[in-house]
Amino acid sequence: MVLEATMICIDNSEWTRNGDYSPTRFQAQADAVNLICGAKTQSNPENTVGILTMAGKGVRVLVTPTSDLGKILACMHGLEVGGEMNLAAGIQVAQLALKHRQNKKQQQRIIVFAGSPVKYDKKVLETIGKKLKKNSVALDIIDFGEEDDGKPEKLEALLASVNNSDSSHIVHVPTGPNALSDVLISTPIFTGDGEGGSGFAAAAAAASGGVAGFDFGVDPNLDPELALALRVSMEEERARQEAAAKRTADEAARQERGDQPSNSQDATMTENVGSAAPDDDSKRNDPMDDETALLAQALSMSMDDPMSSHSGNVSVGDSDMLDANTEDQELAMALQMSVEENAKDLTSQTEMSKVLGDQSFMSSILASLPGVDPTDPSVRDLLASLQGQEEFDECLKGISE
Repeated sequence: MVLEATMICIDNSEWTRNGDYSPTRFQAQADAVNLICGAKTQSNPENTVGILTMAGKGVRVLVTPTSDLGKILACMHGLEVGGEMNLAAGIQVAQLALKHRQNKKQQQRIIVFAGSPVKYDKKVLETIGKKLKKNSVALDIIDFGEEDDGKPEKLEALLASVNNSDSSHIVHVPTGPNALSDVLISTPIFTGDGEGGSGFAAAAAAASGGVAGFDFGVDPNLDPELALALRVSMEEERARQEAAAKRTADEAARQERGDQPSNSQDATMTENVGSAAPDDDSKRNDPMDDETALLAQALSMSMDDPMSSHSGNVSVGDSDMLDANTEDQELAMALQMSVEENAKDLTSQTEMSKVLGDQSFMSSILASLPGVDPTDPSVRDLLASLQGQEEFDECLKGISE
């Protein structure tokens, strides 16, 4: 950071009442002076700035070089405008003020605002410039306003005589929509020999809409974290907007695709309903369809279709048929039970006849009974009668078969 003592020479002549610079030349000049003072004092805490006027009753020093920014800005209020600019006297007084600076290590610089015609010849200005160069004083010139009588050439000659190692600069500011301070923000007069300016300069650039050429009005060399945060925030916002736009487009496309099938399906259903309505009425009034349905039910019942028992509509004739079938089933079951009982009886009778026909088995059983004599004639007659009855039953069975 350059350590400097700077004197700013203000043009407060009658020419500065002109409104070709918004709002007036003098007010535009005052705004630029405020920004330059802030940039100089904040680029280095030990920098000092002083201000003097070059018109009116004479050259007047408003404040000697100081680092108090409030004191510098306060002296700009209430200045009187009038008279003619005395460029040579103003530069010489500024050089004298810098010579008596407190810190001799500070480099010396004079900034001149020239908003009115210059009445001095080139030779006089060149002489002043050589004197400044001899005393190692740098000079910055801001040319705005009048360009008659060869003013730009005179100022260029002054700069050429004082310039040493490109330490001095000149800026020609034409009339236009841009404010004077906005044009100076991007020049070495404001930033200080290409050192990137200061935080005050970055803030001024942001306030002026980023004229300094930095994204978001912030110099990344001065505050890289803030510049990165702003850039990330901008990228996130852009991504969010793109996602919202894509989602809206997808929803619109989905709605378009969904409306077409639904409309066609509704039309198809309407046609089907319209065409089916007459058929239903004809079927309801056609007697042939009723007979066909009854015939199908009878056929399913004859084939023992289980689904026929679950039909919803059953006529009177169908109920009679169902009752008849039920009675037949009960009669068949009764016949089967009687046959089974007869078979059991026949089986028992056959077994009994076999037992009575076995003489040895019957003799052993009778002998085992107490008080019974197998040789008794009455006992033998009883056995013979039983055997005869069994044989008679067997004959009847053979005849029936």
